[in-house]
Amino acid sequence: MMFLLSKLKDVDFWERQLRERLAEPIHLNLISLFVYFFGSFRAKVAFDLVERRRYAFALLKAADYAKAQGIGKIYALEFGVAAGAGLVNLAWLARHVTKDTGVEIGIVGFDTGTGMPRPVDYRDYPEEFIEGDFPLPDREALQRNLPPGVRVIYGPVGETARGFVESLDAPVGFVSLDLAYYSSTVDAMQALLGPAEKYLPMTLVYLGAVLIDNANPAVGELLAVREFNELHRFRQVHPFNCLRDKRIFKNAMWHNHIYTLHVLDHPKRAGVEKLKRDVWVLEQPYTAAES
Repeated sequence: MMFLLSKLKDVDFWERQLRERLAEPIHLNLISLFVYFFGSFRAKVAFDLVERRRYAFALLKAADYAKAQGIGKIYALEFGVAAGAGLVNLAWLARHVTKDTGVEIGIVGFDTGTGMPRPVDYRDYPEEFIEGDFPLPDREALQRNLPPGVRVIYGPVGETARGFVESLDAPVGFVSLDLAYYSSTVDAMQALLGPAEKYLPMTLVYLGAVLIDNANPAVGELLAVREFNELHRFRQVHPFNCLRDKRIFKNAMWHNHIYTLHVLDHPKRAGVEKLKRDVWVLEQPYTAAES
């Protein structure tokens, strides 16, 4: 209840609703009312009716990918826990996604625990952030709000991300990079360079700071992604293909945050594992019409 009341008092929340929802066709908004009260979790995700929609979409999509490949468990990693609201919400979403898909989801957060480090240079937005921004006030309180099994690894991300994926017992399906800084994002992206089988062939990625006004390809996360792609031929981070066109509601800003890590050296994408299915055959309606 307190969370709902805080949302109702949030000016940015109402501005977002006016900009995103009321600009959509009225019949879709009317259908949304029915889905809100009577729809399934999957339907609510489709209609953008779940809190933290970008996480809901990415986590459900990752679980669907895993299920289609016969994978029963995946991991979701969040770099940049801050006060912990996103991680708590991610854990809540994971329970619902598991209930819907049957795919188990392990969740791990990464954070310094003391807020953002000092900006290294212009690439880290020194005009925007200062050392200590977004600290985690109470580690014990956060842990009490997290389900058993959800953990947070504290320390410099350059140290905690290195080699971490190799220790997991299932592939990574979703990675949230919400660090803003170029330097921190480069460090966190070490978690995208593990053995190919430690990821889904297409692993969902969230970039948290690509929409701030001063974001551009020469700084921050966008620069980190560009350099990552240039250095790693078989690991490519790219905006989720045609996401806006695939959604019911087209105006949501969160679409711009969703990327995909394409693991091109994955056995399923490198031609190592042969697909087991019948040959696709297209019908020729014109031939049938002539006869």
